[in-house]
Amino acid sequence: MALQGRSSSARARSERRNALLSGYRPLPGAYDELMAPDGTIRPQWEPFLAEWSALSSDELQRRFGLADRHVRDTGVSYRVHGDLDENDPLASERAWPLNHAPLVLTGQEWKTIAAGVAQRAQLLDAVLGDIYGPGRLIAGGALPAAAVTGSPDYLRPVQGVSGAGQLQIYAADLGRGPDGRWWVLNDRTQAPSGAGYALENRLAIGRAFPDLFRTMNVERLAAFFQGFRAGLVARAKRVEPRICLLTPGQLNESYFEQAYLARYLGFLLVEGGDLVMRDGLVHVRTIAGFKRADVIWRRIDGDFADPLELNARSALGVPGLVEAVRAENVIVANGLGSGVIEARALMGFMPKLAREVLGEELILPNIATWWCGQPRERQIVLDRLDEMSIAPAFRAPGDGLDGGTVLVADLGKSEREALRTRITERGLDHVGQEVVKLSTMPVMHGGRLEPRPMTLRVFAAATPDGWQVMPGGFCRVSDESDARAVTMRSGVRSSDVWVTSDAPVEQVTLLPSPDRIPIRRIVGILPSRAADNLFWLGRYLERSEATLRLVRALLGRLINADDQAPGHGETIKRLATLLVAWGAAPATPRGRPIAAQARSALHDIEQYGSAAASVREARRTASVIRERLSVDAWRLFGDLQRQLAAPPGKPTSEGEAFEIADTGLKTLAAFSGLSQENMVRGAGWRFLDIGRRIERGVTTCRFARHFIENDAPGNCLDALLDLTDSQITYRSRYMLGAALQPVLDLVMLDPYNPRSVAFQVERLDAEIAALPSLHDDGMLEEPRRLALKLAAECRTAEASRLDRTSILFFEQLLMGLSNAVAERYFLQNSRPEGSRMTRLA
Repeated sequence: MALQGRSSSARARSERRNALLSGYRPLPGAYDELMAPDGTIRPQWEPFLAEWSALSSDELQRRFGLADRHVRDTGVSYRVHGDLDENDPLASERAWPLNHAPLVLTGQEWKTIAAGVAQRAQLLDAVLGDIYGPGRLIAGGALPAAAVTGSPDYLRPVQGVSGAGQLQIYAADLGRGPDGRWWVLNDRTQAPSGAGYALENRLAIGRAFPDLFRTMNVERLAAFFQGFRAGLVARAKRVEPRICLLTPGQLNESYFEQAYLARYLGFLLVEGGDLVMRDGLVHVRTIAGFKRADVIWRRIDGDFADPLELNARSALGVPGLVEAVRAENVIVANGLGSGVIEARALMGFMPKLAREVLGEELILPNIATWWCGQPRERQIVLDRLDEMSIAPAFRAPGDGLDGGTVLVADLGKSEREALRTRITERGLDHVGQEVVKLSTMPVMHGGRLEPRPMTLRVFAAATPDGWQVMPGGFCRVSDESDARAVTMRSGVRSSDVWVTSDAPVEQVTLLPSPDRIPIRRIVGILPSRAADNLFWLGRYLERSEATLRLVRALLGRLINADDQAPGHGETIKRLATLLVAWGAAPATPRGRPIAAQARSALHDIEQYGSAAASVREARRTASVIRERLSVDAWRLFGDLQRQLAAPPGKPTSEGEAFEIADTGLKTLAAFSGLSQENMVRGAGWRFLDIGRRIERGVTTCRFARHFIENDAPGNCLDALLDLTDSQITYRSRYMLGAALQPVLDLVMLDPYNPRSVAFQVERLDAEIAALPSLHDDGMLEEPRRLALKLAAECRTAEASRLDRTSILFFEQLLMGLSNAVAERYFLQNSRPEGSRMTRLA
């Protein structure tokens, strides 16, 4: 019986294997990564297929779901250039298109790839050093001057500057030809992207197939990032340098990756406006003044780095950065001007340059390239035009090709002639390249595997021990079956890359060894921009909560209507009126039910005060400081947005809307729990808490002003207690129904009630007192002075003397405190006394 069971199991695995491979046919003329020409499976893929075949279809889909949920919950995303909604930048983010099958490569094959990429990184670094240095290659005829100076990425102002063009990280886009050899398709030296996405691919697929990952002895990625970080530290002048990752901002296509890498590597994520040059040094604007930046890993194009000496239209760079680089007071990686070597015009010269500079032949050859700026090469391209793809020689030639590659064979007769004319008249703007067939790898489609063309991006980092290559990389798989390289410019998926070993791989971590860890309790410095966004994140979250409480209170009274209760209709009217005044719902036309206003306050993104709009703003603000938020926090933002999204079809009922508001409040409570229990009590947490306390205090004042009157019905006071979550406390203290003065004391002046104005003021006083001061002159700064004034007013106020006017006074003091905090900590770049804020660290 046991033998029969094993036989049945083996038969089931065989059937699932056959189903997976049913119809799998390698594309004609292309090398297939999974299947050999004789139809057998390549050995390195056998464990992978065995694992998938051992799983039922349902279990396999469940594993895929684990990977997809990781991508969704952690917010792994990208943006296509030009696909941007400026009103809601996050709306144009696309979920990361993960291919569930990894690319599997043997360790032996990887040695050749790694050696070739390291060699190429060494070669390009040396060529860049010569271009911006002695210029021997141009003088000796190994490089045409026009192929260098014709590029918009050649930066003349850094000519002769130490470190100009120097590479710290390099990426090569590789393709495998029909003969199985790997070829270099493109060089990435400006600001290579994809390393962070490679990490996320690994995490997602590793979560879905952890056993397979271990049994196949897949090489780990952490050692590469460890070496990269060590290389940046080694170039700095100070023992403990401050390393910044300079991002173009949240609208950049790969902003998620930049924030992710900053958090993973422990770097400070900054934008151009966060940095300032003073006295030849670059500083970060922080809440404690200017702090020196030692190393800047840039993810912006080199010509955008300094609007004073480079591109004057740039709003992304740091005025004076080139001067600081010239004085060797800051390290920029990759070096300014490194993008010049990316030009396709230079690819045809690489074999000769390898012999000239390194005395070696290229381990990984280029895709065959002819720069049409030379008469002989131009004629070769024109003679074989129908066989070639034509691409821009430089990044932005303005040649009418829209910066893309065209396959001449796909053009009509008139288009071919127009292209021939352009090449003849201005050949230096074009290159001709051989059309290559890319290798293919499996993707899951319709329950079975199908071959699709792929390219592989491999990264190399300059470390203290030389060039180190990431054992894996960033694999892109085309959605099209056309295996010509030109098709990879359109829709793609991304795959993890598994480099297998015959022996168990060493566990590597980015953490230092225990005997070398310096004890530290304060987590770095806080840039002013980060403080600003944390402050407003707190305010938007509290604003969302207030709207949800209003909706819940209104719907609760509509659902549980008691027509005999005194003031019931008046309370409902006031709640609905407050939603309109709040900007959460439109004014109700005659005949429109009040419940419709509640639904608008939940879902209507066009109403700036609605819960959905406030949560959208909170998530947008959080996206700018993504590196400072945990995965759990980001997951909660996604949950909130899904909960508050307008449902398709008919409107939600009153009961359903009530439940949505209640669920949203629970999710917000979960975020509050995360921030209170998980966030270190550093400056970042303080600004998040200050924003929440100010908004809660202002909101409570507005609630109180709206619902108190000497003759206010008890239902109105009950509504105020509901909105401030104080019903239970009130009932435990007073055996009578809601009365004006006890209610006012509880929601306004009681320092023991965490929802009262007095409690918020006490917390604000403590948090602001703990923030850094710019000057040690013994004088109170404006935020501290206003916090003390507010605290004194709350401590000396009496409930019997509170009325709308006095409550409005508290509200105005809170708004004044908000403005003072913003002026002191967030707007340093506009202060005329900026020179007083240059206390260095």
